[in-house]
Amino acid sequence: MTSIRIWGPGAGAVVVLVAAGVWARGSSAVDAGLWADVRPAIEARLVTQSAGSGAGESEPDLRSRWFCRAEALDLEQSENRVRAGINTLCEEYGVRAGALVMCGGAQIPQVMRLERDPVNGGYRVVSQEEEPDDGSGWEDSHFSHYAESRIGQGMEAESAGLQTLARAHFGLPATAPVRNC
Repeated sequence: MTSIRIWGPGAGAVVVLVAAGVWARGSSAVDAGLWADVRPAIEARLVTQSAGSGAGESEPDLRSRWFCRAEALDLEQSENRVRAGINTLCEEYGVRAGALVMCGGAQIPQVMRLERDPVNGGYRVVSQEEEPDDGSGWEDSHFSHYAESRIGQGMEAESAGLQTLARAHFGLPATAPVRNC
C-alpha cells in the first residue's frame, strides 16, 4: 500500500511531463514540404530588397551581391495563403584579390504572408512585417513562445552557407579567405 502512495503520484507526474514535452515539440513542427514551396519566394524577396543598400555596391570593382537565407520559425497555411514567421539573414559579398569580401549584413526576424501564384503555381509574398525600431513587444505578438525563443539562434550555419554560395558565385576556391570590406 505504501508503494502505491509513493509511485502513483510519481508516475502521474512523469505522464504529465511527457505529455507536455510531446505537446511542446508538436507545436514547434514546421511542415517541411510547405517550407520547401515558400522558401524560394521568401529568399528571392529578401535578395531583391537588399539590393542597393550595401556598402560594397559603391565600389563597382568588388562586383558585390547580396545572398540571403531564411529559417522557418512558425508556418501556418490556410487554403492558398501562408503565414511564415522567419529568421532572416542577408549578407553582402564581393571579391578582391582572390578573397571573398564581406561588406555588410543583417539578421532580422520577420513575418511574411504569401499566397499561391495562379500563373506559375508557386508562391509570392504579399506582405512583410519586421520589428519596429522601438521594439514594443512586437516579437511577443507575432511569434509563438517556442518560435520567439529561437529568434536569432542557429544562423551561424546559414552564414557559412552564404559564404559557400558567394565563393561559388564569384568562382573562388572553397578555401578563399573572407575579409572585411
